[in-house]
Amino acid sequence: MKTKQFRFIVSVCCILMGIGIIGRLCFAEMVLPAWNPASILSGEEVDHAVGKHIEIFDEKGNLISQACRGVATGDEIINSEGQHYRIVKVTKDKATVKSLGMDKRFLAWNEFFTDERLAMAAASPKKGTVGVYHTHSDEAYVPTDGTESIPFKGGIYDVGESFVQRLKEKSGAQVVYDKTPHDPHDNAAYQRSRRTASKIMQQNPIAIIDVHRDGIPDPNYYSAKVSDTEVSKLRLVVGRQNPNMQANLDFARRMMAYSNKVHPKIVKEIFMAKGNYNQDLMPTALLIEAGTHTNTKEQAENGVTLFADAVPTVLGIEGGPTTQAPKQAPGAGITGDGATGSGGWKAVGWILGLTLILGGGFLLISTGSLKGLSNLGKEFTNYLGPLKKIVNRKTVTKSKDQPQKAQNDVADRAVIDHRDDVTED
Repeated sequence: MKTKQFRFIVSVCCILMGIGIIGRLCFAEMVLPAWNPASILSGEEVDHAVGKHIEIFDEKGNLISQACRGVATGDEIINSEGQHYRIVKVTKDKATVKSLGMDKRFLAWNEFFTDERLAMAAASPKKGTVGVYHTHSDEAYVPTDGTESIPFKGGIYDVGESFVQRLKEKSGAQVVYDKTPHDPHDNAAYQRSRRTASKIMQQNPIAIIDVHRDGIPDPNYYSAKVSDTEVSKLRLVVGRQNPNMQANLDFARRMMAYSNKVHPKIVKEIFMAKGNYNQDLMPTALLIEAGTHTNTKEQAENGVTLFADAVPTVLGIEGGPTTQAPKQAPGAGITGDGATGSGGWKAVGWILGLTLILGGGFLLISTGSLKGLSNLGKEFTNYLGPLKKIVNRKTVTKSKDQPQKAQNDVADRAVIDHRDDVTED
């Protein structure tokens, strides 16, 4: 009976495991929220919450960067010169970085994007869709909008519109601009905006870009004159807590390298921050910060317009070297590192899941029904019949051999006793 119960349990477990594997594969094809309880429950600072910012210094006391976000130990910065830093200490309003030297991969892309190479690599424009949306849809610009926050209709929408129009003019690319608001401005905003990003993903874009503005009080940190235009510079943000991190970072490197070739210094830096930012959705997902709330909206619009000039070439929708990068380039194609296919593993998962379900079902059906546990394993017993016969034959042979062995032992003993008697005489 114990054997029958064991087989029943095994069959049920096989079915449940198979259903679990197939269910996981089905859910994986749906884009589910990237649950990050730390960002919602831990009390971390909200990104771009005006009035809270942190200054970042190197070990010699030089100001390296500023941010209006939850800066954490381990965050990294690559500036427009290619200098690479890692944050090693954080206090309430100050952080300290350690220099990691020059970022070789950024320098390689910087070298790769030259006018000569672009001229030689000119190609016909290619089709592609770019997705644009806003996680923090309330963000606004004080000098122009009169306040830093306008719920559901912040000035950031005007900045996004300028970015989208320039993309269309520059390359003729199809742009999906989703204006769904995601208020309130809290740590759960990225959970809500993920639904919007997922909707864009259904149109198979080659990139998705989340447009923000920063919240540091100093307007001069971003203000500049680039290509004879008054702008607010941009910062590119890459989330460290997602499986596409290296691919996202390489995409950001390319964007900063080529953008600054086209319009020198338009991109201020790349900030690798603790977070996900929905960038696990694809290797070419990017978050950009267009100035800060103390810049004018016109400055921000001018800045993203210049940045948009570089996007089509980097993505390969206007032609250019990234469509077929040479061997010496630090990445290849659009996705770069980490862009490996998962179709093979999904197929294996489906096969394994179905095998477990069918195998478990066969074991269960072999009982006749769930009620007839007394017949459990009957069919398997029939399959194991030949094996049992062999085992039984060996057992019978062994049983027959035992009496003969006993008789031989008695005879041997008699010979030994007789020999001992002769020896004594």
